[in-house]
Amino acid sequence: MLDKGLTVLEAVESAAQPLTIQEISAHTGLQRLAVYRLLNTLQSRGYVQRSEDKRYRASTRRRRMLVGYLAPLEGNQFRLDVAASIERAAATSGLEVLLRHNDEADTAAALANTRELIAAHIDVAILFQPVEAIGYQIAELLSAARVPFLTVERPIQGGIYFGANNYQAGKLAGQALGHYARERWRGRFDRVVLVEGPQTRTSVQARLAGVLVGLEDVLGPIPPSAVLHIEGGAHTDASRQAMARLIRRLPSGTRLLVAGFNDLSAIGALEAVQAAGRARDVIIVGHNAAREGRAAILRPGSCLLASVAFFPERYGDRLVRLASSIVDGQPLPPAVYTDHAVIHRSNLRSFYPDPHA
Repeated sequence: MLDKGLTVLEAVESAAQPLTIQEISAHTGLQRLAVYRLLNTLQSRGYVQRSEDKRYRASTRRRRMLVGYLAPLEGNQFRLDVAASIERAAATSGLEVLLRHNDEADTAAALANTRELIAAHIDVAILFQPVEAIGYQIAELLSAARVPFLTVERPIQGGIYFGANNYQAGKLAGQALGHYARERWRGRFDRVVLVEGPQTRTSVQARLAGVLVGLEDVLGPIPPSAVLHIEGGAHTDASRQAMARLIRRLPSGTRLLVAGFNDLSAIGALEAVQAAGRARDVIIVGHNAAREGRAAILRPGSCLLASVAFFPERYGDRLVRLASSIVDGQPLPPAVYTDHAVIHRSNLRSFYPDPHA
């Protein structure tokens, strides 16, 4: 009976939402009458609570909440900031977090990491998977194991999304580009260049669609023939090469409004423009306002004028609160968004007193 009682308690504790007796019976394989009797005992001892709709949720935890974080733990500063913020928030909140490095190019290792965390009986997972195809496979494993999860920056079906509102962030970037074009060139330009990335297709399309809408909010209709799409892979080197090829095709003096999918894309475009001596004819805006982007904005003569900040260094507190809410069975919306702000040279130090930290 002790074994059966613990089985019922673990089923209630690990569920993303409060469960009915029938759901607990199906999950544990125990008869409904046995589940009913065990729940009565657990309720009388204060381990579970019964709501008015006859659903059960855990009222206490027998151990610290255990969170699994699956993500690339190296690479660009945005990823490093998110991971560090989660570790800080976990330490402050008194929960335990298990971090596992998921290499973007190694699907087998990512799935092995997921199975390892499931075997460790994590209460909730946080998934930051830049390659959506891998994310879907991880989500399938977590769902099969009844592990609820949050998905960071990349919407993955089955998880609660936390991160940028990509369309709105893109719109802010487009509006910034439009205002800079008005200030410098009285709103006159020749081409809009969108530096894209293939592995994050959903967020790319939302973000860069927002850029065009934001631009049109300020400058009026933009004909499709004026918009150029180049593939930058969301990385500096690929973006630099793609931008360099484009610049070689365009006549000297062509005025370009450039939006990078992220700061790495924007920096790659910036380096190509500077190498070609075309900085006077180009305005660039990025996304993330991570350390690399902030440093580039402050460089003398930089035509990377702004970046839309998502504040990854603050993600941990929000994610830990959301994870706790999931484990406690509280209802949550399907998407929760971070704050956004356009960071430029004039306001950068008000957000980041030490821009290189």
